[in-house]
Amino acid sequence: MSSSTLSGKVAIVTGASKGIGAGIAKLFAKSGASVVVNYASSEAAAHALVAEIKGAGGKAVAIQADFSKTADIRRLFEESKRAFGAIDILVNNAGVYAFAPLQDATEQEFHREFSTNVLGVITATQEAAKHFGPDGGSIINISSIASVGFMPNSVVYAATKSAVDSITRVTSVELAPKKIRVNSIAPGATITEGIAALGWPEEAVKSVVASIPFGRPGQPEDIARVALFLASDDSAWVTGERITASGGQRA
Repeated sequence: MSSSTLSGKVAIVTGASKGIGAGIAKLFAKSGASVVVNYASSEAAAHALVAEIKGAGGKAVAIQADFSKTADIRRLFEESKRAFGAIDILVNNAGVYAFAPLQDATEQEFHREFSTNVLGVITATQEAAKHFGPDGGSIINISSIASVGFMPNSVVYAATKSAVDSITRVTSVELAPKKIRVNSIAPGATITEGIAALGWPEEAVKSVVASIPFGRPGQPEDIARVALFLASDDSAWVTGERITASGGQRA
């Protein structure tokens, strides 16, 4: 794909201050899109990313919005439209997680994860349907191989990502008359700041890497390239799909 693949397009990337979201934001900007870098609390990282994008000749703006709050999401779309005009692409990347055994799962953690990972995706999709133009657009939901896997200690997180898969399928049908495509990407083990912060023991990391046929964990740019395809006209006939990007890893 060329550097003008998304020329003239406006993209909102949620949870874009770091990790997979940042990788997607950078590639979208490099490909010609005006990018809204959404963040919840990492203000410095978001503004640093915007500066990096602008320094490379791209267009970007940072907008704060907590994805667990409906009012914040609605404001995000209004401010994005004021900044760049009609919106064409939404990447629902914002998400939270905590890994713990079943017996340690709590009502509080359930609501924390479902509010952001599920309700946030539904609300943002509603807003996208309102704000996209007459030519439609592309919604890309970030799922996980955990949604169809058997990874221990992930019961709440895996449930939220299974919900994201269902949201993708259902909304792809509902929004097709508006020319809005909805697809999801299911990354495998990917090196991000959040994963590093978990502090997994070296043996656990080696075990995960050993389960990946390509012999290495993913990088944000591996996922970003798939997102670029789904955001571009190259995938104009693709909707309701879940693309696994895991180097062959199966959870």
